[in-house]
Amino acid sequence: MTVQPPIPLMAALPERVAFNRAELGPILQLYGRMVAAGEWRDYAMAFLHEVAVFSVYRRASENPLYRIEKRPGLRLRQGQFAVVGAEGQVLRRGHDLATVLRVLERKLIRAVD
Repeated sequence: MTVQPPIPLMAALPERVAFNRAELGPILQLYGRMVAAGEWRDYAMAFLHEVAVFSVYRRASENPLYRIEKRPGLRLRQGQFAVVGAEGQVLRRGHDLATVLRVLERKLIRAVD
């Protein structure tokens, strides 16, 4: 009987998590509308081992206002997409990116005097 060596854990996981084109399109469309409204001014993207993050800023020198996260490890549980506020609170989490981004689109709708 031959014993095979264990498969390293790192080999089973992807090197980095990233947004694909279909996911990045709605994020950038929302970003463009918010820039046109004067709400957001800058963004940053980070592609890490377990999470991809799209952060939006009012000014480049501040902490992010919101983070749009993709965590594939949670896709079978709460959903792999989340919008996280400046204080770290999860504003919305789900399986569908368009549904999750609606929480930020509501910020565009304002009462006109």
